[in-house]
Formats: sequence, C-alpha cells, structure tokens
Amino acid sequence: MESFDTIVDRRNTDSIKYDFAARRGLPEYVLPLWVADMDFRTPPCVIEALVGKSRHGIFGYSDTREDYFEALRGWFSKQHNWDIKPEWIVKTPGVVNAICIAIRSLTEEGDAVIVQQPVYHPFSSSVRSNNRKLVVNQLIYSDGRYSIDFDDFEEKIVRNNVKLFILCSPHNPVGRVWTREELVRLGNICLKHGVIVVSDEIHEDFTYPGHRHLVFADLRPEFGDITVTCTAPTKTFNLASLQISNIFIPNQKLRRKFREELSRSGYSQPNIMGIVACRAAYTGGAEWLGELKKYLYGNLNFLREFLKQRLPEIKLVEPEGTYLVWLDCSGLGFDDKRLEDFIIQRAGLWLDSGYIFGKGGEGFQRVNIACPRAILEKALTRLENAVKKM
Repeated sequence: MESFDTIVDRRNTDSIKYDFAARRGLPEYVLPLWVADMDFRTPPCVIEALVGKSRHGIFGYSDTREDYFEALRGWFSKQHNWDIKPEWIVKTPGVVNAICIAIRSLTEEGDAVIVQQPVYHPFSSSVRSNNRKLVVNQLIYSDGRYSIDFDDFEEKIVRNNVKLFILCSPHNPVGRVWTREELVRLGNICLKHGVIVVSDEIHEDFTYPGHRHLVFADLRPEFGDITVTCTAPTKTFNLASLQISNIFIPNQKLRRKFREELSRSGYSQPNIMGIVACRAAYTGGAEWLGELKKYLYGNLNFLREFLKQRLPEIKLVEPEGTYLVWLDCSGLGFDDKRLEDFIIQRAGLWLDSGYIFGKGGEGFQRVNIACPRAILEKALTRLENAVKKM
C-alpha cells in the first residue's frame, strides 16, 4: 500500500484543483487546498479493477448486476449497520445531480426548501436554480461548536409551508457528526409537518474517534418513508470524476417520481468505470480506508498544534467528521473580501471562503486536509508568514 506521505504531482492532469487557477482568476502559484478531492491515489484494488476493464477495451452501454448490489450491501452493513434493499437504489452521476432531481420531482416551482447554513453551497444554488424558495435555518455557533436551532427550524417550516429539507450529515463545512438525539428531533419535526428529507450523507465514511455516523433514514421506520438518502463512493475513495452515486429511496411513490424526473433529464445507464470502481472499492477498500482515516487524524492533530503554537489568531472549529476543516479567521480582523484577498495574494493559498456557504460563514475559511502532511505544513507555513507580515 502506497504511503499517504507520497506526493503525487497532479499538475497538467486536467485537475480542477491544480490546473485551473489562472482560468478562475487566481495566481498560478497558489497552493490549492479547496475543492473536496484528495491528493491520494485511490486504493490498489480500484486501480487494478479499472486497468483490467481498460484492457478489455470495450466501453459500451453498461449497467449493474447482482454483484454490484452485494458490494453495496456488504459495505453499508459492515460500515454503518444499515440493511439496504436492491429495489431502493437509483444510480445518478452525482449527489448534487440527485439533489436537483429530488427538488424537481418532489416539489413544485415556488415551493419552499429549507437548508441549514453555513452549508455546502450547491444546496442553495440548486434550490434557487430550480425556482424554489430558499429558507435558511442558521446553525448556532457558540464556544467553537455548532448546534441546531430547533425552534427556528420548526417555526420556519410552518411559516413558509416548507415541502423539503436538505440535510447535510456529516455536515460540510462545520464538521458536525449529528447525534441520534439531534437527528431524531429533526426527523420528528419533518414528520409532523409533512416535510420530505433529502439526506446528503456523502461524507459518512469520515468520522473521527468518539463519533459515529448514523444513517438518518434508519433511525425510525417512519424516517425511511420520507427520506431520499444520497451516498457515493467518490469522496471516500477519491473517485469524483467517475460520476457514480447510489441514492436510496425506500418509499415506492417517492422513488417512482424521482426515477421519472431522472429519465426526463435524459440519464439512463451509469459510467462503466464508475460501476467498476464502486464495486471494487466497496469490496476491497476497507483496510485502505482505515489507514487513510488514521492519517487524516494525524493531519488534524498537526493542524491543531500548528494553529495553537504558531497561528493563535486563527481558531480551529474542532471537526467530528469529514476531511474539510472549518477555520475561524475572524481574529485577523478582515471583512470577507479582504480576508479572501489576503489568503490568495498574501498567503498564496487557494481555500474556500466561508461566505460562499451562506449565513454564518462570514470570517471563515474551509481547508481540505486530505493531502500529504508536507503539503499541509507548506500551506500553514505560508499562512503563518503572511500573518507575521500583517
């Protein structure tokens, strides 16, 4: 197994992360720790499966068979204690695509959709671009930790006649792994008011010691009946460009509406390489993932100590899950535009500015720590040097 310390040169590989800075108006020299893909090669079992398929040399229309479902069933049973059924599955090119399909198929134009900001920004853009009303239940930030304002959540559902809730679990970017009590309380409110839940659980395989991801739809049978659960192997195994996601919809009526809208979009069979990679990853990737999570935890510890010892102006929002870390940069004293300019021009870093994640994101930056530690250290040193010259 290749060491996670190995630096793989990703430049000139058509990588959005590494090759498109200038096209997006940034200096060529920026060090990218932004978009949610990792600087690690996917597991050997996945590479071998993809090479084998490539050597076969025929890439015609393809679909999944029983062995694909068995790989999924084994993974979700062992990793998340969730017993899935084959008829629940709808395959899509990605989770954002699935969210848009759910919005169009399960709500009408003008209907209200609620999200919990600061949150993954395509949630909000997906709502707006599909001509739905965006309603925001802002998370509470207190003493370096985020929590849910349940009273505001229910009040806004009632006042706006909300039809659909997009849940982010684990939460990107604030790093919360929601507890059973929190998820059940959210679910009970949604049941009470007839709100469908689209649960984005793409980061489910990344939790830190002391925290466990819980599948929302599995907490109560009634939750499964109102939930579209969005999953993918792409974050876990660094496969984003292979475009394969597995969406689970136990309710037959919701699933039929979802499938009909997916068909109207012109999508049918998935990418054969996505099928091959997903099957291989879920069958043989568990050991690799275990080692990766240990390495990421080491990166998190390194980041925590670096900030504490050398950059006390920036506060770590302690993550419970995901490899995307939320940094409170309000101590630098910049407004959003000046902070973004400082990070790019002075520190030479390409991060994600907090304001793009919506209300409550002001003054924050999101950093991707799924990289060799030497790269992380280089980025933090750049940031330290820039702060010293302020």
